[in-house]
Formats: sequence, C-alpha cells, structure tokens
Amino acid sequence: MNNKHTYLNRRNKKNRRQLLRKKKKRRNITTIVIVLSIFTILSILKLGSQNTLEVDSKNKIKLESISNENKEVLISIIGDLTLGTDEKFGYDNSLPEAFNNNKDYLYFMKNVVDLFKNDDYTLANLETTFTDSKIKAPKGGEIFFNFKGPKDYVNILKNSSIDGVTISNNHIYDYGIQGMKDTVKALESKDIDICGEEYKIVKDIQGIKFGFLGYMGWNISDELKSKICNDIEELRSQGVKVIIPYFHWGSESEYEAGRNQVELARFTIDSGADAVIGSHPHVIQTMENYKGKLIAYSMGNFCFGGNFNPKDKRTFILQIKCNLENNELNNMEYKVIPTMISSRNDKNDYVPTIAKSNKEEILKLLNELSPTLNNKIIDEFFIIDD
Repeated sequence: MNNKHTYLNRRNKKNRRQLLRKKKKRRNITTIVIVLSIFTILSILKLGSQNTLEVDSKNKIKLESISNENKEVLISIIGDLTLGTDEKFGYDNSLPEAFNNNKDYLYFMKNVVDLFKNDDYTLANLETTFTDSKIKAPKGGEIFFNFKGPKDYVNILKNSSIDGVTISNNHIYDYGIQGMKDTVKALESKDIDICGEEYKIVKDIQGIKFGFLGYMGWNISDELKSKICNDIEELRSQGVKVIIPYFHWGSESEYEAGRNQVELARFTIDSGADAVIGSHPHVIQTMENYKGKLIAYSMGNFCFGGNFNPKDKRTFILQIKCNLENNELNNMEYKVIPTMISSRNDKNDYVPTIAKSNKEEILKLLNELSPTLNNKIIDEFFIIDD
C-alpha cells in the first residue's frame, strides 16, 4: 500500500510539473504574440517615433521610445568679454571699481542674463586672463595692453549663464603661459567650456552633439587651413551635427571685413562648418550669406573693461536656432538682438543692455554692411537662402 501511495504521489508531482511547464510555455508564447502584435500595430500606424520592444527576465513588456521628433536648439553668441583691465589705466571708472562698488558677480550681465538662461547654450570670446601673475608679456609699447582680472571673476561667467568661451585671441597670453594656464584652470573649476588654443568644445544638447572651435586668424597659412579641416573632420567623426568656429581676426575699428577674413571664413564654410563667428575689431562688422550659411565677421565688444568710454558702444547678441529633424540639422534661423555695451551713454558702466533708442540704428547699420543678406537682419528670426 505504501509503495502504491508513493508511486501515485510521484506521478502526481510529475504531472503537476508538466502542467506548470505547459502553462509557463503558453504564457511565454502569449507574451511573444502580444509583443509581435504591438510591434506590427506601431509599424502600421507609423508613429512619430521609432520604438523598441523588449521582454525582460520577468516576461514584462518594456516599451522604449527613441525619439525622432523635430528639435529646436537655441544658441546665443556674444562678442568680447574683457573682464578685467590693464593696470596702467588706473582704478577710477574701471571695471574692477564697478565690481567692487556692487560686490555682485551678476552685476555686469544683469540686463541680459535672462536671455542666456533661456537658451540652450551661450558662447563668448573671453578677451582677458584670470590670473594673479605679475609678469607681463612684452607687447611693444604704450598702445598695447595686458589685460587681467582676479581668478574669482570666472564667477561672472558662471552666474551669468555663459556656458563656453573661446580663448584664442591676442590677450590670452598677456601674462605669458602662466596667465593662460591660470585662466584655463579657473574656467575648468566652474565647468565653463573652452575652445581655442588646442581646446575643442563638444557639447551634448538635447541629445545632439554640437561643436565649437576657436582660432586666431591673423594670417592665412597652409598650416591653419589644414588645422581647420582636420578639426572639423575630427568633430564629424565624433558624431557632431553642428559645428561653429569662432575666429579672432581683422583690423580694429574697421566696419567692413578684410580680404583675409573673407577668404578664411569662406574656406571654413567650404570645409564643413555650419556658421562662422568673428571678433577683435571692437566694432560691428559685415554679416554674410555664403552658400546659405551665416558669417558674422565681428560681434564687437560686449562687456568690455578695455576702455572707460568707447566711442562706439553698439553691439548685438546673435541667436541661432538650429532646427533638427531625426537628429540631423535641417536648417538654421538667425536673430539679431541689438545691444549696447553700457546702460549709460556718457560712459562705460560695463553693463550690456538691450538697445531701445538705438535699436533701429544698429539694425540699419548691419543691413548696410551686409548686402548679401538682402535687408533680412531684423530682431526676429529669419532664414537665409542658398
């Protein structure tokens, strides 16, 4: 009798195991059928996103959406930031005096910071050093200047939502290699991105890679051309979709771009750049439509500690709206925001301010300087044609 019961128990257990295996198999088959059905339905409906379906170890359906929707990335670009001074200028009316009177890192950008906070990326030309060094680089006379600010002035950039800077300019070595190294260290300590002088910015914005490069473009040489081509090719190989180089070039106080600027800018576009930006002349220069891409030859000054009262205080903020479709650049729109480098007309208070009474004057100047844009430069977004 005991043997009979033992046999029956074993058979019942075996039957239960077989039944459980069958049920589990049916569940797995049902799950696979559901997954395939959902995949088929989504494919037929052609939803606006690509979908990946997985079944995890617990047979639960996971729906992962890889977004292919259109995206807009807004970039703001500004001109020269000389956040310091030359010691020979004296202290009265200087940028350091303005800072010490206010004790606020946001003081200088208080009238424009909201624009920078509400974009996706803000890029500027940092035309000074942040260093304690007292050893000036020899520059050849009274007409040349050695700019520096205290290291903590990097907080002006950070607090003002300025994300990246180019350091390729004629002032980054004002205090030699040590001054340059101190500046880079200060920028890195606050996570401010750096391009120029062998640094490159590759930034992931909304899942898209953007690249920013910096160069001094005083002379055109085969070496410089080769570097530009190689840098652009390197960024493309890393999956960068939008590349914008920022050049330091041209002649001071000249409103029209020089021949070397034009040749180098066009070469850079032909080499694969999506737009080209420039600075150094301390005034606004020509903007150009070259093969449907924008060249802004000089952004002018912006927050400029290099002059107590510049004769021309006009500048602008250039905003570029990059429209992407399926993670590829579709087109770029541009907006010029007329700005003054000071909130006062009688002197430089180092507070860039959106232009009001001078607004139309700045737009008119840019349109007169930029015949290839056919009077499209307005304070609203516009597209340029090929």
